[in-house]
Amino acid sequence: MPPSAGNPVIVPPMDSHNETLISNVHPSDWVNPEPASRYNLVVIGAGTAGLITAAGAAGLGAKVALIERFLLGGDCLNVGCVPSKCLIRSSRAAEEIRAASQFGVSVADEPTVNFSAVMERMRRLRAHISHHDSAERFRDLGVDVFLGEGQFSGSDTIKVDGKTLNFKKAVIATGARPVLPPVEGLAAAGFLTNETVFSLTECPSRLAVVGGGPIGCELAQAFRRLGSQVTLIEMSSQFLAREDPEASGLLAETFRREGIDVRLNTRLEKVTSTDTEKQLHLESDGKKEILVVEEIFVGVGRAPNVENLNLEAAGVKYNKRGVLVNDYLQTTNSRIYGAGDVCMKWKFTHAADAAARIVIQNALFLGRKKLSSLTMPWCTYTDPELAHVGMYEREAREKGFEVDHFVRQLSEVDRGIIDGETGFVKVLVKKGTDQILGATIVARHAGEMISEISLAIVAGVGLKTLSNVIHPYPTQTEAIRQTADAYNRTRLTPFVKKLFSTWLAWTR
Repeated sequence: MPPSAGNPVIVPPMDSHNETLISNVHPSDWVNPEPASRYNLVVIGAGTAGLITAAGAAGLGAKVALIERFLLGGDCLNVGCVPSKCLIRSSRAAEEIRAASQFGVSVADEPTVNFSAVMERMRRLRAHISHHDSAERFRDLGVDVFLGEGQFSGSDTIKVDGKTLNFKKAVIATGARPVLPPVEGLAAAGFLTNETVFSLTECPSRLAVVGGGPIGCELAQAFRRLGSQVTLIEMSSQFLAREDPEASGLLAETFRREGIDVRLNTRLEKVTSTDTEKQLHLESDGKKEILVVEEIFVGVGRAPNVENLNLEAAGVKYNKRGVLVNDYLQTTNSRIYGAGDVCMKWKFTHAADAAARIVIQNALFLGRKKLSSLTMPWCTYTDPELAHVGMYEREAREKGFEVDHFVRQLSEVDRGIIDGETGFVKVLVKKGTDQILGATIVARHAGEMISEISLAIVAGVGLKTLSNVIHPYPTQTEAIRQTADAYNRTRLTPFVKKLFSTWLAWTR
């Protein structure tokens, strides 16, 4: 949590790596500059959206101020993408050793996971990366960096650290935080979120993960592979509820095979605890059960950080979903824009990056770039990964599209067979055409593969074009071309086939 006034920032455990992190992203000796008479742009929040906006605007010659109350880099660097992917990589290494025998490599014993070393590696790499987001670097880029709580004091002014910043335009990029579900006894028992889990130095022997969203699924698998007994609890009948049911189902099978206790259609009613354990009172299909664990990780959603900004003074409207913005990312005060998790349904680092670029164009150069014009891919970094872009089939049908879909299983692709992997590529097209409406990929590196289809959608090219793209052999990306080949075969109707046969017979 953010420090109170006068207290130093603490990121436990306070080892040399976290000291380096803090020295970069919230240095204790930082002196806020004297404000300029007026700024072209003032940005509140130094997560991805805020950093990209500030750096981009300053690079174009604008006079920019950046305000951050806690750690520059926001969730992504400090408690999100960077630390979570470090854990995932270590857990994947452990699983590769366990699976080595199926590739003819003998491993005498179960791999020994040094959880303390895994977390130390994460802190070291996070600290190493943190200089990219450092206060000093942004000062060198020409940005006036203010550490402190920023609050609007009028329609074109913000106060921070007792100083008033006048602006022509401003951006709210304060992000979001984990939601605490209203479960009796949960707060008293204690729990982990993405804001605290990366401070662990010992691996929980028994871990309950409440919430089957992306971060819940990623950390459930990572902690299982690192040595925890993990139970994943999800209220609905499918975790990753918005994803393709076939994709989610394949991942559920993987989780169960790896020893994760997957509980779907299960509600957490209350939590009780002792000094050494926590008891989760569960209900599923009318049956009640008590699950005993050492730690509880909660990942049931995000709440926008709109408190303490004094948005009313600026005429900026908001609700429980965040700051209200139009398609140009303008708030109800036309001088002020929003970007990132505080106002968008897409709560991804790359979405915040894309939004920042829209804000720069629209706020500084009278641009009319629309958020709705973006083609947004995303990926859940489980193993296998689950990536998606565009529409799902249910969305397409709701919008009145008749659709076809083409699927290629990795078990039918040579490289997938060689690698011993399961997964698939599914491409959704407008019926009777090759127009790509959306795609889902389940594969170990699905996040790397989805960009080919994203590019096709952005460029307005269809499956016919993808069938003409030569893919190196053998690669798993051949599955994408093979879905295009499957589309081409549908064009070979009996009538067309008869014409070809007649032509070939005539030319013999």
